[in-house]
Amino acid sequence: MILRIKILFVTLVVSLVSFSVFAQSIEELQKQKADAEKEIEYTTRLLNETQQNERSSLSKLRLINTKINSRNTLISNIKHEIGIYEQCIANNDLAVEMLKNDAQQLKNEYAGMIRMAYKNLNSYDEVLFLLSAENVNQAYRRLLYFRRYKTYRENQAQMIGAVQEVLDESIKKLEQQTVAKQALIEQTEKEMIILNQEKSTQSSELQELQKQKSSLQKTLQQQRRVEQQLEREIQAIIEEEASKNREAGGSGFALTPEQKLIGDNFEQNKRRLPWPLERGVIVEHFGVHQHPVLTNVQVQNNGINIATDVGAEVRAVFNGEVSRVFGISGGNTAVIIRHGTYLSVYSNLREVVVKKGDKVSTKQPIGTVYTDTKDGNKSILKFQIWKESTKLDPEDWIGR
Repeated sequence: MILRIKILFVTLVVSLVSFSVFAQSIEELQKQKADAEKEIEYTTRLLNETQQNERSSLSKLRLINTKINSRNTLISNIKHEIGIYEQCIANNDLAVEMLKNDAQQLKNEYAGMIRMAYKNLNSYDEVLFLLSAENVNQAYRRLLYFRRYKTYRENQAQMIGAVQEVLDESIKKLEQQTVAKQALIEQTEKEMIILNQEKSTQSSELQELQKQKSSLQKTLQQQRRVEQQLEREIQAIIEEEASKNREAGGSGFALTPEQKLIGDNFEQNKRRLPWPLERGVIVEHFGVHQHPVLTNVQVQNNGINIATDVGAEVRAVFNGEVSRVFGISGGNTAVIIRHGTYLSVYSNLREVVVKKGDKVSTKQPIGTVYTDTKDGNKSILKFQIWKESTKLDPEDWIGR
């Protein structure tokens, strides 16, 4: 009985390791790895487009930085997966050792029974044993004994087979996990070699760009003017709506029931909004961060910058109404869409196919991203989300 419980425990350990920790964690990590690999592949393609222009550029450096971050994520996921395999292998090693001991113990016991039965075959011949009974009742009990002994031997043989089957399966899984772990170790080594090459390219680009400090400072000043103009336009929309509502005796945005419903739905879709582009990689994140080249210079980004393909279509992230379409000196065209109390802002567009007052739906095209052929075919969409006068991080709103 104790042996059966032990066997059951080992089987459960193997099953839990294989199907719970192993399957679920590995599946999730493999999905994350696939996402990182797709992002690396796409970023590489964008880099190849920018490298048609041999001149070093800030957009090229940002793409390299993004690629390195994706590579680090990929390597981290692989190492995590290796750790899970190591845990599985350790647990299955223990299970195999226990099963081997159980199998050997069962075989020894069974061999002992066979030897005993063979040794006493003449002394305990079944017929003579039954006939030598003193009465019918004793003969019946002896018959039951023979039957139970025979059943016990059969059960013992079946248990040996069952334990051996579990043992063979555990050894097979152990071999598979060992092979998978080794493949991941080899993949990690290859990724580390590529990462070091990318870091070398990053260093070279950085050194070249540091020679262009005056030009980068002018570009930064121009970007700040663009951001300031965008902010003025957004604040103008907010003030217009506030004025309308003050005239009606309210405060904040003056919303119709339909607009309020759209705003509520927008908020309920946080982290699930579609991207404003079909494909892209984020090359500059929200908030204050260090300039990638200029030392002791911080950059304030009111949204995110997304690198994409030449001529990529820009689309609305949710149902709403176009509040503004306007040109920005040095920043091309911008579109602001209102979703109740929320605003989504799309700037650095080349062509726009909507106008103020248009109702738009989720993923509806609103224009085309601008491509800077002078700066290595750079195609960057600048995307922002506001709630009234509060700037929000778009990465908290769009789907991963």
